[in-house]
Amino acid sequence: MMNLRLLHFTSTLTTPQLFSNFNSHFSLPFFSKTKQFFSSALSFSISSRDLSVQSVMDNTGGIPTKEMPVGVDAAVQEEYASLSVLLQAFVKISTIDKAWTFKPQNEDATSAMFLISQPDLLSNKRRKSILSSHISRKIDNSVSFHWAPFPIEMTGVSALVPSPSGSKLLVVRNSEGDSPTHFEIWGPSELKKDFSIPRKVHGSVYTDGWFEGISWNSDETVIAYAAEEQDLPKPTFNGFGFKKEASTDTDCGSWKGQGDWEEDWGETYSGKRQPALFVIDVNSGEVRGVAGVGRELSVGQVVWAPSVDGQQHLVFVGWPSDTRKLGIKYCYNRPCALYAVKAPSFKSDTSVTRSDAAKDSLIIKLTQSISSAFFPRFSPDGKSLVFLSAKASVDSGAHSATDSLHKIEWPLNGKLGPLKIIDVVPVVMCPEDGCFPGLYCSKLLSEPWLSDGHTMVLSSIWGSVQTILSVNVLSGQVSRITPNDSRSSWDVLAIDSDNIIAVCSSPVNIPEIKYGSLVGKISADAKWSWSDVSSPITTCSEKVSSMLASQQFDIMNIPVKDVSENLTKGACKPFEAIYVSSKSKKSESPDPLIVVLHGGPHSVLVASFAKSLAFLSSLGYSLLTVNYRGSLGFGEEALQSLPGNIGSQDVNDVLTALDYVIGKGLADPSKIFVVGGSHGGFLTTHLIGQAPERFVAAAARNPVCNLALMVGTSDIPDWCFFEAYGSEGNSIFTESPSAEHLALLHSKSPIAHISKVKTPTIFLLGAQDLRVPVSNGIQYARALKEKGVETKVIVFPNDVHGIDKPQSDYESYLNIGVWFNKHGKS
Repeated sequence: MMNLRLLHFTSTLTTPQLFSNFNSHFSLPFFSKTKQFFSSALSFSISSRDLSVQSVMDNTGGIPTKEMPVGVDAAVQEEYASLSVLLQAFVKISTIDKAWTFKPQNEDATSAMFLISQPDLLSNKRRKSILSSHISRKIDNSVSFHWAPFPIEMTGVSALVPSPSGSKLLVVRNSEGDSPTHFEIWGPSELKKDFSIPRKVHGSVYTDGWFEGISWNSDETVIAYAAEEQDLPKPTFNGFGFKKEASTDTDCGSWKGQGDWEEDWGETYSGKRQPALFVIDVNSGEVRGVAGVGRELSVGQVVWAPSVDGQQHLVFVGWPSDTRKLGIKYCYNRPCALYAVKAPSFKSDTSVTRSDAAKDSLIIKLTQSISSAFFPRFSPDGKSLVFLSAKASVDSGAHSATDSLHKIEWPLNGKLGPLKIIDVVPVVMCPEDGCFPGLYCSKLLSEPWLSDGHTMVLSSIWGSVQTILSVNVLSGQVSRITPNDSRSSWDVLAIDSDNIIAVCSSPVNIPEIKYGSLVGKISADAKWSWSDVSSPITTCSEKVSSMLASQQFDIMNIPVKDVSENLTKGACKPFEAIYVSSKSKKSESPDPLIVVLHGGPHSVLVASFAKSLAFLSSLGYSLLTVNYRGSLGFGEEALQSLPGNIGSQDVNDVLTALDYVIGKGLADPSKIFVVGGSHGGFLTTHLIGQAPERFVAAAARNPVCNLALMVGTSDIPDWCFFEAYGSEGNSIFTESPSAEHLALLHSKSPIAHISKVKTPTIFLLGAQDLRVPVSNGIQYARALKEKGVETKVIVFPNDVHGIDKPQSDYESYLNIGVWFNKHGKS
């Protein structure tokens, strides 16, 4: 299964020697201060003798009910205490989410604003704040960042959107329940406007990064955005029965019925069914719905088109929603198109006729000839509309695949209709060694242009790293502008004229801000100079810094084993694995090794900083992150080789990578652990069944264990068919699978090999998971219990597929570390 393209599920193991060092520094009483973080989950400890359910602490005033679950000895308690201290040090590291730049008039300097987030374990929320900086250039062309002394917390803020000139800032605050949404318009020194939008107008504004679309018009008087449409009317009943008169209100003598069930958009979109378009007048606060967009389309990613003869159009992405709504999160294989519609006017004009109003409400499909179009961006001169496409994903059925980039020459006469689509960057099927593998882009900046007006800057996956690319939309030329010798991952944050603000990290380096300066003129072979930026955001404790300094990493090319003539050229090329290890050798035997497996399967784990992985590797263990064939970043042929072969090709690639590092003396075959989530959990449970002698212990987060069970309960049942059958799965997918279908799905599942499993396994499950419902993991864990395999299950009652609430994520990895350490000692 999938998470965000770069989202990964990881875990760790620990050494007795290292734990004894921790224990010498932290005594048992400290545990009473840290165990409050465990209140969010129930721990199911399953053995061959019993099944007990324990809550680590109750919810009344943080008073512990037990020092630890029944059966845990004092040594394990001390491990929990010591590990929890170290994990908190990693958790506290801030993350840079976004950045904006502003160029004040008549000044050479630039102002920048950084949105940063940090988990707050006690509140179980992520605290967001803004830190500003003044960027100045010196005579020698060096750059200096002058930071504000403190960040400003953005409490209750759902979205921040600066206006095009940078003179205004929109702050959106979505409220819970029936409370209204607030739109705040800020000037340089004060709050200018505060508008309250009641629920009878629309629900929450979409700020999720996918349906999200919040866009100022050019004169900064109107803002377009996507928000949840009002619910369909529901029947009302009272003491006399059904009320015929429609009413939006209830009183003590009546109640609202449920009405017809309406599908939502699945995982992470529970209760979100109908994103619709609205515009708000910045001066009056008047809100209008965009006419002509019916409930047969779910819409988002709205932008303003260039004004022509005073007429303004909105361009947006529409997803058909008049039939089955399959889950859309992480699923780029949902057909979508670009549409245009005339923007509502706030000018009073009594001369407008009914026929004029009908014309204004017509929506025009701009991309008739392509199955996917999203992230629309107009060039600065307004002559080109550029967009990304996941047509390779839509046309094949893979939930994510290689992207392509296209453009439309925007008609300056205002006559819209189906327009000619020009290919800019096509799908790359089989890249030559070391060459551009294709686009794998999960976002675009709202203003991605350099000063020439036709060169875009974007981040994309390139093998096992993320890199920054420039794309000339006139010639289609793609250039890598991050340093060629860098093995770290880079992500563009903002453009500053012909300079780039980026963030760079690796498995052993926390994120750092980088400033890229163009050397000479913009061209395909332009040179870029990258400077380190000292920042209060990118800091960590001395303990963490010291631990990371003792680590190193390498990106390995793993030759494919047992190449057959049926494979495409791209599927025969080596895949990659990221190996993290200690710089110093502590003994003759290699450190224990954790095999880390990403979800998807069409996702990737890049060489970037991940708190959970860094925490686990700092405990004295090596990590092997395997980007098996089918991962993003290696060309379309390699990716498409996996569907129809899950449970075999991906399993064999992992074992091949494991044999590779063992053969090089980098791993001890008797000290191998495995962890993964979603499809990575599918592989984890497959491996302990197909290779039961090879793993000391395993950890699985929301794993796919039984496709035959999942197909009837998941928000994306089509995924089960496509990955099990390959391209044939698209044509045979049905909501009512036959006995033959279920038999094949079962045969491809880890549960088919459960009779051979003997590896102690911990499961971390989100009770609100719609993607891989909790029943999948529970069924497998119960089956292990029947066999007498030592099993532990932790269920997080309020978590979805990602298990990403701060307390849940924290407790998840803490328990994985203790679990691996427990079994690594034996």
